[in-house]
Amino acid sequence: MSEVIAIEGGHKLNGTVRIGGAKNATVALIPALVLSDGPVEIFGAPNISDVSALAQLLRELNCVVEISGDHIKVDPTNMINIPLESDAVVKLRASYYFMGALLGKYKKVKIKMPGGCYLGPRPIDLHLKGFEALGANISYDEKEGSYLLEAEELVGTSIYLDFASVGATINILLAAVKAKGKTVIENAAKEPEIIDVANLLTKMGAKIRGVGTDTITIDGVENLHGTFHEIIPDRIEAGTFLIIAAAMGEKVVVQNIIPQHLEALISKLKEMGVKMDIVGDSIVVYGGNDLKGVSVKTQIYPGFATDLQQPLTALLTQAQGESTVKETIYVERFKHCEQLNKMGAHIELGTACSLVFGRTPLHGARVEATDLRCGAALIVAGLMAQGVTEISNVYHIDRGYDNIDRKLITLGANISRYEIDD
Repeated sequence: MSEVIAIEGGHKLNGTVRIGGAKNATVALIPALVLSDGPVEIFGAPNISDVSALAQLLRELNCVVEISGDHIKVDPTNMINIPLESDAVVKLRASYYFMGALLGKYKKVKIKMPGGCYLGPRPIDLHLKGFEALGANISYDEKEGSYLLEAEELVGTSIYLDFASVGATINILLAAVKAKGKTVIENAAKEPEIIDVANLLTKMGAKIRGVGTDTITIDGVENLHGTFHEIIPDRIEAGTFLIIAAAMGEKVVVQNIIPQHLEALISKLKEMGVKMDIVGDSIVVYGGNDLKGVSVKTQIYPGFATDLQQPLTALLTQAQGESTVKETIYVERFKHCEQLNKMGAHIELGTACSLVFGRTPLHGARVEATDLRCGAALIVAGLMAQGVTEISNVYHIDRGYDNIDRKLITLGANISRYEIDD
């Protein structure tokens, strides 16, 4: 048995939706908590399956974990540094943040190769290069599929990233905060989620400056202490709901947004003809717009987010004329196009790009969420389509969206979940 999400399309949306805490920050913040010598509390955590999986890994390390709504309290006082080899590691790509955190705290970590959504090659070479520069010896056991990282001590150094990788920037940051001396990360990524992790570490006693620029400097400290931290809003969830509102909204208010984090998407939606007003930390989206095709090219922040190109592609099927989507981050991130074509879209694929021909009527169909943001694209399409769309593999969607069905139902969507025989 497996779950599907069924959407009866064609229902107009109205009302207010509140965005939760950032998934891409939370999955790094939780491993970062193990660096503390005392209890840490974070607020605003999204209710997603990735959080449950990370909590499981913390408990395997003998941390005390308490979760109440969006509040997570972790006490690592009696932590034990055991190998991380459970299914939760293999299924969850963000488990690789335990590499940097445990290496930073214990100078040793053994961990299975992390998993997650397949979006084409996503090597962790830059992470390992950074750990080696800090003084770690790294070995890989092909039979076990495990990495072993060990260091007599970690010593600060200059590290240049060949690509401004979010994961590598955060992982090196986690390892460097307790290293001896000064570490400089050059060509660092600038995403808001990195700033959020650095803010937590700073509250714990770390000495970090330059976050949000391409050069981050860390002065190592011996001890980190407990603190409180509130997670930033999820800019990808916010962007997804802006796209949904543009697709089917009459008047939808998306609350708890940091508009500066979404400038690339907001600019592109306005270019398409979407009418919206920015009011403080909310954006009001108005429906009834004639949309026109645009060209989109994903880039590292503050460029157009790769995580939003799939949901936007669904909207582009309803825009007049041709649209092009070029992917520069995950070049194989186009599995959603085949699923959208099953629903009546006309999308042609090229090398790391797609050509979307609009406007094509969409119809309900049985489709598969091949990854997290593909699932979001299919929800957008299902809301616009005539008839009922059944989306399978919804566990991908639950990894990154906090109660998305309930939030859409509140806006007027007709959505249900049920189990089917595989």
